[in-house]
Amino acid sequence: MMNMQKIMKQVQKMQARMAQVQEELANKTVEASAGGGVVRVVVTGQQEVKEVHIDPAVVDVNDIEMLEDLVMLAVNEGLRLSQEMAAEEMAKVAGNINIPGLPGGLF
Repeated sequence: MMNMQKIMKQVQKMQARMAQVQEELANKTVEASAGGGVVRVVVTGQQEVKEVHIDPAVVDVNDIEMLEDLVMLAVNEGLRLSQEMAAEEMAKVAGNINIPGLPGGLF
């Protein structure tokens, strides 16, 4: 029979490590771009957009819609990359926890 105290310690250890990873993700960033790099965004591992860079040469007051589309594409790609990074980091934590009776660890 599984030792419930041992399981609870494993869960607490995992929760503490996940909280630490969440803090670390605030300091990790990914960069995404659109339009061949004319629009670039920097996003943290907590899905917060930190920077938006727009090449002034792409700004055309007669075609704002194109610029809006490029910004949207870059932001969406940055968020996707950020979510991937966060999922990979969390999977490392969950993969290291081995609770007896659960094959392959907790997750």
